[in-house]
Amino acid sequence: MDRTIYLLNTDMEDAVKVSQEVMNRCLHHVQEEEIDVFESLGRVTSGPVIAKISSPNHNAAAMDGIMVIASKTFEANEANPVTLKQHLDFEYINTGHMITEPFDSVIMIEDVTCADEGKVQIKTQAAPWQHVRPVGEDVVSGEMILPENHQIRPMDIGAVLAGGVTRIKVYEKIKVGIIPTGDEITDCYETLSPGMTFDTNSWTFKAIVEQMGGIANRISPIPDIPELLREAILKMTQENHIVVVNAGSSAGSKDYTAKLIEELGELLLHGIAIKPGKPTILGIINEKPVIGVPGYPGSAFVVFEEIVGPIIGDFSRTRRPSLPQQEAVVSRRIVSSLKFQEYIRVKLGLVDEKLIATPLNRGAGVNMSLVRADGLLVIPQRSEGIEAGETVSVHLTGDLETIRNTIVSIGSHDLIMDYIGSLLARDKKGIHLSSAHVGSMGGIMALKRGEAHIAPIHLLDEETGIYNTSYISKYLDSNQTTLIKGVKRMQGFILKKGNPKGIRSITDLAREDILFVNRQKGSGTRILFDYLLKQNQINAQEIKGYFREMTTHMAVAAAVKSGTADVGIGVFSAAEAMDLEFVEIGFEEYDFAVPNRYMNTPQIDAFVDILRSRPFYEILNRLGGYEVNG
Repeated sequence: MDRTIYLLNTDMEDAVKVSQEVMNRCLHHVQEEEIDVFESLGRVTSGPVIAKISSPNHNAAAMDGIMVIASKTFEANEANPVTLKQHLDFEYINTGHMITEPFDSVIMIEDVTCADEGKVQIKTQAAPWQHVRPVGEDVVSGEMILPENHQIRPMDIGAVLAGGVTRIKVYEKIKVGIIPTGDEITDCYETLSPGMTFDTNSWTFKAIVEQMGGIANRISPIPDIPELLREAILKMTQENHIVVVNAGSSAGSKDYTAKLIEELGELLLHGIAIKPGKPTILGIINEKPVIGVPGYPGSAFVVFEEIVGPIIGDFSRTRRPSLPQQEAVVSRRIVSSLKFQEYIRVKLGLVDEKLIATPLNRGAGVNMSLVRADGLLVIPQRSEGIEAGETVSVHLTGDLETIRNTIVSIGSHDLIMDYIGSLLARDKKGIHLSSAHVGSMGGIMALKRGEAHIAPIHLLDEETGIYNTSYISKYLDSNQTTLIKGVKRMQGFILKKGNPKGIRSITDLAREDILFVNRQKGSGTRILFDYLLKQNQINAQEIKGYFREMTTHMAVAAAVKSGTADVGIGVFSAAEAMDLEFVEIGFEEYDFAVPNRYMNTPQIDAFVDILRSRPFYEILNRLGGYEVNG
């Protein structure tokens, strides 16, 4: 980058591009570290956090009652109560306690009548595994708990611990060196001599950095002596990821910052077309960004918000919440310069259900306008201002709201959805993925109701053998829906390690000694399984466990792993993640239905980019059982 711009009027858009280039060049200095989960609040994950154990790690009672052998209750009804003996037919159990052999079901204590000593009567039969929390109901071993670039919240700590993880890898905290400068600046706050000014900016900067989760290394003010400032800048660039030099950024006789940055490294930018805040400096020394921030509080705060804050956010892999906007009527005329993008603090009030914006005192040195303001009005460059009574959009500084830029995905479950979400987070475009698993048909219906942006589906047409297209034609407007090709994935039977019961094909599932676990109605996997049953002329009633349903492939695998089923139907990657055996059925097409009105939006464009990216292909290869389908 060969560029030196001294006190020019660089457009804000170009300044942002320069700061992005700086970030890309310097980001490699941010390392990862491993820390205790207990100390992780607010930190950002440097990779996915994977559960080591399932939670619960045993089959647990979902309520107080008695645990029983379900088959011994099948004759119970109102007219024919069944008597059960303690220690033989039942045991008392409390919520959360482990179900022990040979028991496989729980009856609520409210449905139990005490009979003779050590005996109870029941009038309702119990289904196998009723009122039982299966292994992995909350967290499944091998499942992703948190994605990469996730800022950890209090509830995340509980989830990580439930998965048996006590240490996680996070990015190190961003260290920001803060250098206040000027002969007239003091940090002795007991008295103020004539001609002196309290150092307020550096403490404000320190608070902002710490609020953003960084480490602020502030030093006492450096006088306007080039040698001392040079020494301080060099030392701070060695000890920090980012350095902020406050004051000395203009073109006065004692403004040395720009010259020193040029001497010690690269001066990339000096002067931005914003008001207040024009004399902003951006450079690189020792592969660390160095930002020269104007000394007046109003200017300093704007530059920290618009330039420094986003750089810290990029380095820490976090984004500061955007200010919500509200339409407001300006109470008086505001004149603006054509040369600058201007930032004006306003006081807001509600009058006759109209939001009124009153401009506060303007100027680079006005501290109290920052304190009193309820909103921020940005007048674009090349605008002469705003007339009284004109309706404008105001950023609300008194009530922050996070921008919701999330792709809502409802439909079929697959492990790759978690990884797509993680890659989107890594992409740093501020786009996230919310994925709900309700089965392919549930996803189709969600699109039909306008409740989702995207639906992962794998629905086989029994007549044509083609996946997905006929269902879109039947339930959605095919002219208004796009089918994005996703992956081909291997479906099959998930079995216990070593396949102790010798299950080789679907016909084995009808054996008396085989206990099956199924996917929920409406899922593509369930539709495929029913299709195979029909092909092989097998009655579903012959399969023990056919009506026991799980909503994810990982939950099916967990049931097999825990021993509550001998076999389930699911994808290869789930079996691989749980270290189980797998018998192939064949590849199916796992695609994504998207209404046309969402196509070519940044969210869906980012999603498609991930699907076609090398990191995604590498994940498919690592998981196994997938082929690219597009």
